Amino acid sequence: MQPREAEAARMSKTGPESFDVVIIGAGAAGMMCAIEAGKRGRTVLIIDHAEAPGEKIRISGGGRCNFTNLDTRPDRFLSQNPNFCRSALSRYTQRDFIALVDRHGIAWHEKTLGQLFCDGSAKEIIAMLLAEMAAAGAVLRLGATVDRIEQSAAGFELAIGGGRIRCESLVVACGGKSIPKMGATGFGYEIARQFDVPVVETRPALVPLTFAVHVLEQLKPLAGVAIQGAVVSCGKTRFEEDMLFTHRGLSGPSILQISSYWREGDELAVNMAPTLDVYELLKTAKAENPRVALQTALAWRLPKSLAQLIAAEHGGFGNIADLSDKALRKAADAVNAWRFKPVGSEGYRTAEVTLGGIDTRALDQKTMAARGVPGLFFIGEVVDVTGWLGGYNFQWAWSSGWVAGQAV
Repeated sequence: MQPREAEAARMSKTGPESFDVVIIGAGAAGMMCAIEAGKRGRTVLIIDHAEAPGEKIRISGGGRCNFTNLDTRPDRFLSQNPNFCRSALSRYTQRDFIALVDRHGIAWHEKTLGQLFCDGSAKEIIAMLLAEMAAAGAVLRLGATVDRIEQSAAGFELAIGGGRIRCESLVVACGGKSIPKMGATGFGYEIARQFDVPVVETRPALVPLTFAVHVLEQLKPLAGVAIQGAVVSCGKTRFEEDMLFTHRGLSGPSILQISSYWREGDELAVNMAPTLDVYELLKTAKAENPRVALQTALAWRLPKSLAQLIAAEHGGFGNIADLSDKALRKAADAVNAWRFKPVGSEGYRTAEVTLGGIDTRALDQKTMAARGVPGLFFIGEVVDVTGWLGGYNFQWAWSSGWVAGQAV
């Protein structure tokens, strides 16, 4: 019997429909799980309250989907148990997903730091996953809201849109709280709590950081200024990537990366010119061009608006010869050793991922099954495993979805 005929037969019967596996969430992890479970001959239903599958895939990477990273390894992921992700990442690797992309003839390129993007559109990745699901016989239903979940002797029973569905295995793949305008909710955490599966406190990650009002007013002239290769540090953790001043605070890859490690009250350190000793630059300018203004000397190597702001705070606009070495050091530190405390982040509204989630101590790392709740699985972003910026979180989705697909 073909998949559509099988579904029609199930829907024509009175009483609950029956599937071997029901997956809540038609995102990256959920679709990968559906593919693998279907390949094993399991009857699979994947549902989502959204009207289209893979919405986060569609908008990722500027519409080109940063679908994995060549440098994927466990130390690029945050979790209360940093070793939890090792099994899944080693069993289904970035090379495995690249091979799948290649089989579908999707052209791709490496941008920077191992990040792989589609040459064309992220929709090609979605189409690939839908084609694989169809080939595996998985049934996709969109615009479907889960009203109730109950555990039964044979597995689970779900109330969905006035109907009932039974399954042996239930996979929670509905993501975290990030980007609510895309339909993100905390539903996965609610399911976990219903079945007494512990949840690590969640917060926005890979998110722009914000300044206090008085700091914003001071830095207002810098809104829109990009700093290439800034080194941003929080404690012993550091990232060297681009940074962007915004009308709310700071963004750009280096800031998004460090945001996963930052906590309120923490101080950040930024070197906006890591390849330049600004103090030596100014000392040389003072010796060789004593009548040049501080802002002019800084503007030789820095954005003009940044040079003007630093000059206004550290010596005015007179001749550099009139400034003490101490004043030059303060001006240089404003570039090479700028320290500040953000007041917060832009929150889930713009966060790319959610940090925290289902406690990995409650899951089997080889199957993603919940310990003590037979047939219940958690995969993808809903789990307390969060990758760096640059394709790592998609790879966790593919890997965790793949291993669950072998076990459901």
